[in-house]
Amino acid sequence: MIILGIDYGQQRTGVAASDPTGLLASPVCVIEGLGKRKLVQRIASLAQEKQACKIVLGLPLRTDGTAGDKAQECTKLAELLHQQSGLEVVLWDERFSTTIAHQQLGAAGVRAKNRKSIVDAAAAVVILQSYLDSRA
Repeated sequence: MIILGIDYGQQRTGVAASDPTGLLASPVCVIEGLGKRKLVQRIASLAQEKQACKIVLGLPLRTDGTAGDKAQECTKLAELLHQQSGLEVVLWDERFSTTIAHQQLGAAGVRAKNRKSIVDAAAAVVILQSYLDSRA
């Protein structure tokens, strides 16, 4: 039961996947420079390739828990992903996921200048792992 985790960004989108048991999230890739339509197609293709049964999409709520413009954009993206992939798309609170990813990468000894290319995949791992842990 593989689940994909997505950290959507306008420039870069991080992708993570769970192991078949649904317990552990790992980074897959960072998708850069695609428009929304092609991004949705690429994520749906990855979901099919990984034989995913569900997609967890980070929902960027404000620190007070309210939804702003970016959260509404992610809600629309979730609908497009569902239409393209046929999979259930779960919106998951992603507050502080990028900050946590930076902290984890720093603790692992990854230099700040080398983090830019991988931090979005690491944030996708944080989002997906949070979702997986909530089910336990």
